[in-house]
Amino acid sequence: MNSIQGKRKWEPYVWLLPSILLISIFVVFPILIVFKLSFSEITPGGVIGGFIGFRNFTDAVKLPAFKTVMMNTFWWVISVVGLSTLLGFIIAMVLNQQFRGRKIARSILVFPWATSLVIQASVWNYIIKYEYGNLNNVLLNLGIVGQAINWRTSYTVEFIWECGVGIFVTVPFVTFCVLSGLQSIDGSLYEAATVDGAGFWSKLWKITLPLVRPSLTVSTVLNIIYVFNSFPIVYTMTKGAPAHKTDTMITYLYMLSFYERKKGPATALSVIGFLILCLCAGIYMVTVMRKEEES
Repeated sequence: MNSIQGKRKWEPYVWLLPSILLISIFVVFPILIVFKLSFSEITPGGVIGGFIGFRNFTDAVKLPAFKTVMMNTFWWVISVVGLSTLLGFIIAMVLNQQFRGRKIARSILVFPWATSLVIQASVWNYIIKYEYGNLNNVLLNLGIVGQAINWRTSYTVEFIWECGVGIFVTVPFVTFCVLSGLQSIDGSLYEAATVDGAGFWSKLWKITLPLVRPSLTVSTVLNIIYVFNSFPIVYTMTKGAPAHKTDTMITYLYMLSFYERKKGPATALSVIGFLILCLCAGIYMVTVMRKEEES
């Protein structure tokens, strides 16, 4: 009897062992190696030297483009996550209603999310071209403008276009996360609220938002991680030009490492990004655990 209980006690760990090994090999060990490298001297050729303390971190912070890149990263994450969450929620509310062509609309919405980010960014690069872009062609043919417009007049405009493309490809993910939450709400709650004289906004604030909050929380946290680590859109559209004015942290550390050969500061920046994401994930876990304890 004791042997059977002992087997049952260890059985879950046996089943989890392959996943633990894979995570250790492909996630934990690389993270530990990067942390080690961030405190080591690295030559432009990639030769690893001895321990140098926090010199890589101080060198990274002192780089001329560091403040600009950090601000770009902040606005990139805030704008893409914030606006995609708002638009995704609105679209999910619409798609949750009964109307003709709803299945087609849902299918079309999947396309931006299912398509490669490199392809999406390349298409948008072509659309906003000054000489032969589709956007100018459409506006000229419709008579809305008299001559072609330069849609990339400054690095600020370039960065806004990057954020716009990021929002465009992120909205479908938020929409389907929220839509799954909306479809799990019992329709009798809305019927009871209607009988009590509740209007649209009252139902939204007192029924929809509280019950959809778990789906929104999950989509927001995952979006922060995905958007923060997003590389293809920025690199494909501008490569951080001019002078890293449109870079985010991920593209900047890539350019530092492989173009400017500053591998030490680039490694330090990757550790800083990792710690920022750990902080976001920690805040999320603490918030969820507190809500579970309160409930």
